[in-house]
Amino acid sequence: MEVHHDRGDNVLMKENEQHPSFMLVDGMALLFRAFYATAVTGQFMINSKGVPTNAVQGFLKHMLTAVNHFSPSHVAVCWDMGSKTFRNELFDGYKANRSEAPVEMIPQFDLAKKAVEAFDIPNIGLSGYEADDCIGTIAKASAQHSRVGILTGDQDMLQLIDENISVLLLKKGMVTMRCIIPIAFLNGKGSRQGK
Repeated sequence: MEVHHDRGDNVLMKENEQHPSFMLVDGMALLFRAFYATAVTGQFMINSKGVPTNAVQGFLKHMLTAVNHFSPSHVAVCWDMGSKTFRNELFDGYKANRSEAPVEMIPQFDLAKKAVEAFDIPNIGLSGYEADDCIGTIAKASAQHSRVGILTGDQDMLQLIDENISVLLLKKGMVTMRCIIPIAFLNGKGSRQGK
């Protein structure tokens, strides 16, 4: 995986710094990105039990590469916990035009969570909320006492960038990650997005 920094240093670990660092992984964004990167050619990577594993393999590749590169002191993976959230109650049409996950993807949700558990990394999710909600809440609370990096493919996460929050944004399918930090974000976008 190729990593492009908007600034040359490690966004999670500063030299001689004593603060902890926390990588929050957007499990849903990474899993879907990994699935579609290989599913387009029909490469579902079926295991001996007949279960597709392409999304899990790509998800783990991205997560472990980022953990190895940035060396955070803490890691957690956030997940959606169902298709209905509090937003559905507020707005009937919320994500109404989003199609169901492909049948080859369905068994990979639990498989990915089991793989994360095998690395002794916590899975975080709350019924009625999206992974994005958990990530935003945890990132803001954690940024008070640590550096936070959000590993995702979702540009909506850019709104969380702050003094101690960076976004590690996956780009171009399976091969590139761009690290976006507050100064680079302001310089690259011209103005700061709302929080």
